[in-house]
Amino acid sequence: MKRLIRLSSEVYRFAMAGGLAGFVALALAGTLAATPAQAAGLRIAVVNYGELIQESPQAKAANAALRAEFAPKERSLQAEANELKAKEDALKKNEATMTQDQRDQAELDLRESYQDLSRKQSEIQDDVNTRRNELMSELQNTLVQVVQNYAKQQKYDLVLAEGVIYSDSTLDITPAILSALRSQPLRRAPAGR
Repeated sequence: MKRLIRLSSEVYRFAMAGGLAGFVALALAGTLAATPAQAAGLRIAVVNYGELIQESPQAKAANAALRAEFAPKERSLQAEANELKAKEDALKKNEATMTQDQRDQAELDLRESYQDLSRKQSEIQDDVNTRRNELMSELQNTLVQVVQNYAKQQKYDLVLAEGVIYSDSTLDITPAILSALRSQPLRRAPAGR
C-alpha cells in the first residue's frame, strides 16, 4: 500500500508538470490506487483524431465547400496571370521596335500589374485561410460532440485522442466514430464572403 501511495504521489507531481499528458497520468493514478476489481472495470478507448479529420464525410464536405467557394476567384487570378504573361511576351517580342520611353512605360505598367496580381493573390489566400479555420472549428466541434456521445453511449470512462504513443488496436474506436459520422446527415456550410 505504501508503494501505491508513493507511486500515486509521483504521478501527481508528474501530472502537475505535464499538462494534458499529466492529467491523463493523474486520472490513471486513481486507477492504480483502486483495487484490482475496480481497475478492471475501467473502460478506456483511443481515437485517432487525425484520421477523423481526414476521413470523415464532414471533413471531405468542408474541403469540397472550400474549393467550390474559392474556385471562381482562383480561375480569375489564373486568367489575369496568363494575360500578364502574354503582355510580357509581347513586350519582349516588340522591344526592338519600341522607343526607350515606350519600353520603360510598358515595363512599369507590367511591373505594377504583377504587383497588383500578387496583392490579389495574397488577399485571396488570407480569405481562404480564414474560411478554412472557420470550417475546421466547426468540424472539430462536430467531431468532439460525436466522440463524446459515442463514449457516453458505450459507457467509456476515458477516451484519449492526441498524445498517445501506443495503444492496443482493441482500444481504437476510430472506425466506430467514423461510422457514426457517416450516419449523420451533412449540414450545408454557410457560404463565406
